[in-house]
Amino acid sequence: MQHTHMIVLVFGMVLAGCEAPYHTKAIREADDAQRLTVGTVQKEIRTGMSGADVAQAMGSPNIVTTDEQSREVWVYDRMATEVVASGSKWFVTAGASRTTQRSLTVVIRFDDAKRVREVAYHQSQF
Repeated sequence: MQHTHMIVLVFGMVLAGCEAPYHTKAIREADDAQRLTVGTVQKEIRTGMSGADVAQAMGSPNIVTTDEQSREVWVYDRMATEVVASGSKWFVTAGASRTTQRSLTVVIRFDDAKRVREVAYHQSQF
């Protein structure tokens, strides 16, 4: 009988150790292959670059249009969702998660020679 109490006590300690709280973080992006950040834009994109160089650094734009003088304008629009969940190793407690949305819009305007003449961006988090 005493041996049975010892096994139950040890098993209870093992389960208690496995139930220690933890936090997990997952980031899902609309375009995982090409993660676009303000840092990437600031580091990689320069006035005078060709469109090919921009595409190599940032991937394909979401929108290609022209301005009032028929010069190309490229728009990159990216959204990311960050989910942070808390709970035990086996269970996530209902309502114990936090979701944050981030968006980044980058507008690149080209000149008549199809070189970057202006870069603008807007980042928001909610």
